[in-house]
Amino acid sequence: MPIIVNRGGPENEHVDLSSSVGGPDWEAVRTFLELARCGSIRSAADRMGLSPNALRRKIDELERTLGTVLITRHVDGIRPTTEGAEILLAAKRMEEAAFGLVRARNRAVPAMSGEVRIGITEAFGTFWLGPRLVEFQRAYPQLGVDLMCAMRSADVLRMEVDVAIQLDRPTSPEVKVVRLGRIHSMLAAAPSYLAIYGTPKTIEDLRKHRLAMQFADQTKSQEVFTGLFPDVELRKLVKFSTNNSSALLWAIIKGAGIGWSPTYIHAMGPKMVPLDIDAIFPFDIWLTYHPDAARVPRVRRMIDWIVENFDPKLFPWFRDEFIHPRDLPGQYHGPPLVNLFEGLTWESNNIIKM
Repeated sequence: MPIIVNRGGPENEHVDLSSSVGGPDWEAVRTFLELARCGSIRSAADRMGLSPNALRRKIDELERTLGTVLITRHVDGIRPTTEGAEILLAAKRMEEAAFGLVRARNRAVPAMSGEVRIGITEAFGTFWLGPRLVEFQRAYPQLGVDLMCAMRSADVLRMEVDVAIQLDRPTSPEVKVVRLGRIHSMLAAAPSYLAIYGTPKTIEDLRKHRLAMQFADQTKSQEVFTGLFPDVELRKLVKFSTNNSSALLWAIIKGAGIGWSPTYIHAMGPKMVPLDIDAIFPFDIWLTYHPDAARVPRVRRMIDWIVENFDPKLFPWFRDEFIHPRDLPGQYHGPPLVNLFEGLTWESNNIIKM
């Protein structure tokens, strides 16, 4: 039976699954898999980029094709029927077989050609790894890189990406996990903001200030705010919010409010003042990948390169111990990080010379 890769693969790798007239359509089967994994029509639709009605139509079509009811709806979501559970097991085997074909194809491709897909948090992708990837691609000009920046951790088991960098430790025993280092997040504000509103000295002082934060799925800043102010609704303290970490950084730099920022951002020279308040939070950085992916030479080289670029010995802001931004120039001995953003209009009179 012909099969296709799931949505984690490039579009040009899709093959028609329909085996005969009246056979199940792979897109409908894939939709059923996502629905069963997510547990609700709305969350599955969001994950697949569909409307809830479009997702329901695909499920209805699959049920008509197979001649059986696959799911039942409950107040807390959906549940597979007995028949649906059997078909779900078969669908998972089909999906794994598809992944096996892609992995075999990858091993057959010439060593340093093809494409490597990296799943990464938006901030790391934009401000750290993305600007550095040009070095890697100059060394391997035949290799394509797809950098997928999102707050949701990509699923390496289901081959959404080849490798993923995230702040939550993967729990699946089937994936390989490497601890890359640690980031330290601390409060910061623009000089223009502090000139108008003053400088807070304590956590309690923050209640009188304008806060800025990122509202999105799986953001650590939301956990931090909730822990500091359990008795206050976040929206009452937050005067600027966004779902985008780049927009948040620019808002802080321009004086919209006080917000959390990783210490490594200060090493890049933005006009932003770190605040010495007892509200510094560390988060471990995790690299994860499928064991089979490391057998592909281009993916193995990318894994090694990523590890090198998060090396705490070279980049002190990734060390386990907190280093204040004012002390980073004495700890870092590489080229100026502002060079990574040559061509952008950072406020040059405040660039940290490192």
